[in-house]
Amino acid sequence: MTLLSSLHSGAQRAGRYKAAHAALEESDGAAGGQSWAAVAKACLDALGELPEGANLGFVYATDVLADDLGSIVTFLRERTGIPRWAGTVGLGVVANGIEYYDRPALSLLVAALPEDACRTFGPLTAAPAAGGFQSFAAAHGAWIARHRPILGVVHGDPRNPAIIEIVEGLAATTSAFLVGGLTASEHDLPQVAGDVGRCDVGDGGLSGVLFSSEQMVVTGLSQGCSPIGDEHRVTEIGGPGVVAMIDGRPALDVLREEVGELLARDLRRIAGYIFAALPIPGSDTGDYLVRNLIGIDPGRGWLQVGAELRAGDRLKFCRRDHQTAQADLKRMLEDLRERAGGTPRGALYFSCVARGRHLFGPNSEELQLIRETFGDMPLTGFFANGEICNNRLYGYTGVLTLLL
Repeated sequence: MTLLSSLHSGAQRAGRYKAAHAALEESDGAAGGQSWAAVAKACLDALGELPEGANLGFVYATDVLADDLGSIVTFLRERTGIPRWAGTVGLGVVANGIEYYDRPALSLLVAALPEDACRTFGPLTAAPAAGGFQSFAAAHGAWIARHRPILGVVHGDPRNPAIIEIVEGLAATTSAFLVGGLTASEHDLPQVAGDVGRCDVGDGGLSGVLFSSEQMVVTGLSQGCSPIGDEHRVTEIGGPGVVAMIDGRPALDVLREEVGELLARDLRRIAGYIFAALPIPGSDTGDYLVRNLIGIDPGRGWLQVGAELRAGDRLKFCRRDHQTAQADLKRMLEDLRERAGGTPRGALYFSCVARGRHLFGPNSEELQLIRETFGDMPLTGFFANGEICNNRLYGYTGVLTLLL
């Protein structure tokens, strides 16, 4: 059983971070049931001496280890003495400059933070309107009022139909800027988090950790797409997710004009290349939600979009390819570099499962671009089934948070 592992360490000052990652060689990907133990031990060996006072850890595992996440967290907690952990599984995990897929792999980041500077919480499974935040408020309301959290790192279950409302509710309840993603797995969908002093592995909702206002951060969002054409208005709906008319014209006619004559001749070629873009009201950075074009009705000129739309909603079209994704990621990284004003002490990166090797190629180019910008900093994260930034659930994006 061959292991690959590596370590990255942040600056030694208040709020210290260390990260490590390990994976089986691809040829060992089908190793026996104890492969999780070998990978976890390799991660801790690479981590070495912990920052003094280490009290929080993030753990992300590839989905082939989904069934073992509980054992992994127990092992990490016992060996490190770190009481609080948060994390989940993804179709891939990331570290500084590298991505792992299709084999047992772990990516860790541990932190030594001021006492009471963070707060873990267990899964929220219902929206505020359904009473889903009552126990959360009872357990964490006093801490939230005292510390005014600035950042929440969260992981959600994509099977929960209320997950968007839960994300919005947590952002409103805490006033924190949320980052994270939805668990992505072909197996189980576990999350790691627990309320005050507990460290559980569960599923079904939204869990994570809140950081007090003492933690300085900057966050960026890379859409990975480029808008084409003008912004339009939906003027008639033909059913759930079905756009009948745009600007008073058949929706399919508008799409054909926007994509150009070559693609309009054979609309089958737009699959995975052209998407709907829903502008976010009030955004001062032109952000939009990217949603799939699910189907077309050539006879009636209708489009089916992977979103619930209403007459009066705004809509654009956008394209996604390697070149536009690379350019937008570089733009976001340069913006973050200027805003950070120095070398970050740690970072968290959450990217869409459709990005990574599928959009940037097989050689970890997406994470290499981050490393080229910020150097050798502790970083962890995973490839998600939907990305969370502020109070919204996105798709096809990369969300990078720098811990300063």
